[in-house]
Amino acid sequence: MTEELSGGDLHRLRQLNALTVMRTLRGGSALTLTELAQRTGLSRASTEDVVRDLLERGWVAEAELKVGTVGRPARRYRFRADAGRVLGVDIGGHKVLALLSDLDGEVLHSERVGVDPSMGRMERLAAVDRAIAGALAGAGVSTADVWATGVATTGLVDGTGRVMLSEALPEWTGVDVAAHVSRRVSGPVLVENDSKLAALAESWRGVARYAKDVVFLLAGLRTGAGLIIDGKLHRGFGNAAGEIGALPQVGWIRAQEHLKAWTPGPGAANIFQAARDGDRKAVSAIRRYVKDIAVGASALVLTLDPELVVVGGGFSRSADLILGTLRAELDRRCIRTPEVRASALADEGVALGALRLALDHVDAALNRPGELAAPSSFLA
Repeated sequence: MTEELSGGDLHRLRQLNALTVMRTLRGGSALTLTELAQRTGLSRASTEDVVRDLLERGWVAEAELKVGTVGRPARRYRFRADAGRVLGVDIGGHKVLALLSDLDGEVLHSERVGVDPSMGRMERLAAVDRAIAGALAGAGVSTADVWATGVATTGLVDGTGRVMLSEALPEWTGVDVAAHVSRRVSGPVLVENDSKLAALAESWRGVARYAKDVVFLLAGLRTGAGLIIDGKLHRGFGNAAGEIGALPQVGWIRAQEHLKAWTPGPGAANIFQAARDGDRKAVSAIRRYVKDIAVGASALVLTLDPELVVVGGGFSRSADLILGTLRAELDRRCIRTPEVRASALADEGVALGALRLALDHVDAALNRPGELAAPSSFLA
């Protein structure tokens, strides 16, 4: 006796078929119904039904016909990258930067809000709200259009999106960043350490695009690291991978003091300019700073044997004064010195990494139906 599918089973089957078609079209070239049926394993009739439904709902569109085509070509269909939006937010010491993109990662609008390192949690969270609202308004979309949001923050972050420890920002330890941002946008909110997300951005759109094993150094008013292993962001068992700066002997904590001791008040940007202008004390202070961060960098290189070391963060703009000394220190300590390059993403790298985190969630959710809020509600 043949067992009939219940109404719930049929609904679930339609959802699975639709997600299979969307996943096949996403990120690829436009396909005909016949090609879609072959690649998805669905029957031609089922494929046609699914595509018709997706067209009506605005998630799939007909591709434009090629100019010069002879006869009546078969219709081809593509995934609509503008069917949803993702958001990436960088919560830093001096700025909050929000980037809003389509589902292909094309940035549609960015919103930057200046903040002060001495701000308390309430002021900084208010700046986060303004940056998010500005990004949405600037792109002309509502919170309901956001499928997923990635957020980067300083400090150690747990699996729920709460900051377990942050020494860089006042009153930031214990802040539930995910819960706060979730009240401002729809869809899942994922929170990660800024150094890790800067490393992710480099492997996505930066100088590490073609490298599988990378050590990323976030060099600025503080020092951090992110690790890419076999092409993937490495977090570690407790999400603390790369936190080598917590070891006092490494010298990352005292490294900044060399720059501050140059002269009180003028800021790091001025010390780099002074070094270019021939100030010997500035040159010496920068060299001592680089020698200190090279200790931790060497330990990571010796442990991972990466193909590439990338220097990012605010000081990457002054790579001409950093990379030479860093290479020399790595040569002195390491068995094999990898290529050392400066990031080309400037101060948008962390926010781009947060955006990539959100996009990765969308990609993964399309492979696990029911985990992505927008398609689930759309296919309901």
